[in-house]
Amino acid sequence: MNVKLLAHTPNPEAVIASAARLCYSSATIDDLMKKSEDGESTRKYIDMLMSLGHESPIEHVSFTFGIEGISRACSHQLVRHRIASYSQKSQRYVNETQFEYVTPEAIASDPVTKDVYDETMQLLQGRYDFIRTGLIQKYVKDGMDEKAAEKKANEDARMVLPNACCTSIIVTMNIRSLFNFFKHRCCNRAQWEIRAVANEMFRQCMSVAPNIFKYAGPDCITKGKCSEGKMTCGQKPNLIYEV
Repeated sequence: MNVKLLAHTPNPEAVIASAARLCYSSATIDDLMKKSEDGESTRKYIDMLMSLGHESPIEHVSFTFGIEGISRACSHQLVRHRIASYSQKSQRYVNETQFEYVTPEAIASDPVTKDVYDETMQLLQGRYDFIRTGLIQKYVKDGMDEKAAEKKANEDARMVLPNACCTSIIVTMNIRSLFNFFKHRCCNRAQWEIRAVANEMFRQCMSVAPNIFKYAGPDCITKGKCSEGKMTCGQKPNLIYEV
């Protein structure tokens, strides 16, 4: 798994503070931005905003991440966070010959289970290649040009690919969406792979805007009480809040 912060809104905390101040000020935007260059003043203003639950100004700042080496099972969970933008490697346009796959630690730690797991992946790879090759030959024989035949074969052959198959995705979220994402996916009850993705995204966000992201995370940290009720794990996750 590789998670990399590709881009973010410049001066994110100053933008948030300026947007919030604008709601209550007759000053020009340039003056508000200049005032927000004062780091201590901006920190105090963000603290005040978050204490009031005034979250709309944080929507003006977005972060873009490149994520590689995660499973399709993980990306299916990721894209359920709907207020975001996604660009994912297509299994229609990119063939999956010699696909890489994610192996859960629980499987990797047991030699017998891992052997069966790896054999299954190899079997699926062979079946994918066989079906794809056969379909290409069929479509070309029917008069389709080879490039179009390959694409059409990919979209049908991919049906046998496993959830473990690796994918790459670029995702952009504004901070309010990231707060929601971290609330659910940094929780110990989240599935291990997306939790690892979320924790690394959180760490990189903290390195850019610690004064705002110190308010992010699952409820047990941000509110001091778990919202999972009887399903609580009883333990706080290990998140990095100091950079």
